Amino acid sequence: MPLRPGLTAIATMVVTEGDTATALGTGDVAVLATPRVATLAEAATVQAVVGELDDGTTTVGYRLQLDHLAPTAVGGQVQAEAILETVEGRRLTFRVSVTDGHGLVAAGRITRVVVERSRFIEKAS
Repeated sequence: MPLRPGLTAIATMVVTEGDTATALGTGDVAVLATPRVATLAEAATVQAVVGELDDGTTTVGYRLQLDHLAPTAVGGQVQAEAILETVEGRRLTFRVSVTDGHGLVAAGRITRVVVERSRFIEKAS
């Protein structure tokens, strides 16, 4: 069955000291770092298409548009939801939102591209 809009997934995490801006060198405050927010959102996009891709294919990141709107403290649980919005050839665009116990943490869009795994790895070598 071809990929279709509406596929969705949720990825969750509890913020640790290692996930903070201080630990990752992206700031000097001990709150959830933007790169970890992006990673969680991307994980949700990957999970949304698990079992839906042809054998030998995978998706790779292409574009990340994400607004990090609010801080999350160490110990906070965050949840990223990805919804596949559009399928244009090999390009998959997801609407993503990240929330914690206080509300919206981040929102945006992530585009991934379906590639042949072996050819992609070969190109990287």
